[in-house]
Amino acid sequence: QVQLVESGGGLVQAGGSLRLSCAASGSVININAMGWDRQAPGKQRELVASITIGGSTNYADSVKGRFTISRDSAKNTVYLQMNSLKPEDTAVYYCTADTIAYDFWGQGTQVTVSS
Repeated sequence: QVQLVESGGGLVQAGGSLRLSCAASGSVININAMGWDRQAPGKQRELVASITIGGSTNYADSVKGRFTISRDSAKNTVYLQMNSLKPEDTAVYYCTADTIAYDFWGQGTQVTVSS
């Protein structure tokens, strides 16, 4: 089992920045990749960004150039730096951890971008 605890969401004006953090605990040795998904009201959950244990990153086209995912392996923590935020970035953001057997999600943190 892997436990994920997110922090850093909130309300920000368009053009502003937020940084999300996600701390993993439990069977972290089994984690192959971590990332962030988001789900806006009435929309499907979508991948925002991910990072493998080797450091390879992947981003949704809608956030490329604005969001940066990073990790601190010593702290088992992944970060999502979000710049130039837009109202369409408003969603609940979920931290994810992928293992060979299972995928895990955090409880989610709300990000609201006002216009």
